[in-house]
Amino acid sequence: MCFFTKQTKKATEIEFRFNAKFTEPDRFTPADLINGFTFPETPVIISEDPGIIQFFNWGLIPEGSVDDTIRKFTLNARIETLDEKPSFREYISSRCLIIANGFYEWQWLDKKGDQKQKYELTLPKEQLFSFAGIWSAWKDPSGNQKFTYSLLTTKANRLMSEIHNTKKRMPVILSADQEKSWLNNADIDEFRNIDPPLIARKIETKNNKTQQPKLF
Repeated sequence: MCFFTKQTKKATEIEFRFNAKFTEPDRFTPADLINGFTFPETPVIISEDPGIIQFFNWGLIPEGSVDDTIRKFTLNARIETLDEKPSFREYISSRCLIIANGFYEWQWLDKKGDQKQKYELTLPKEQLFSFAGIWSAWKDPSGNQKFTYSLLTTKANRLMSEIHNTKKRMPVILSADQEKSWLNNADIDEFRNIDPPLIARKIETKNNKTQQPKLF
């Protein structure tokens, strides 16, 4: 799974890498830690308008939801069952790129998970990349529209199987070529067996005992 990411690059670097412009550049702030459980607004690019970078909230809220409580369950979406889950299947063609340059995962050091080792995962030189995502537009009871997304996950590659050694999952990380295919609604199966050149770095914490939010 993937609930903690980072995006520390400047707005100009992001615009250059993705050949797109921020709609509201003043709203962008780099962040060492983006916690999905706070349902933050982060930069995304959607298939309908790949030339602009917008801000959507993490945690997809399907159209027709009476409130936003579902979002704590929709931070991630399994790519293998995307077309089976009611919360996600309507949005398979509503695709987005979730912009980042790293994410965090915890390795269990004992059977109960009392001791965990935190890792930071990046590409070489902490270069920018994107997670595959799906998005929706939802109106709250007051009529205010909110744009939200889910980050896709898949079966872990060899490195991530060693680090995320309980669920053995990892985010779907796209190469530049795959980004275009993803936005152009290429077949979902093309993105299941990814193997990005990830670099893992241990992050030392006190006693390696890190409290994580409950994973739903």
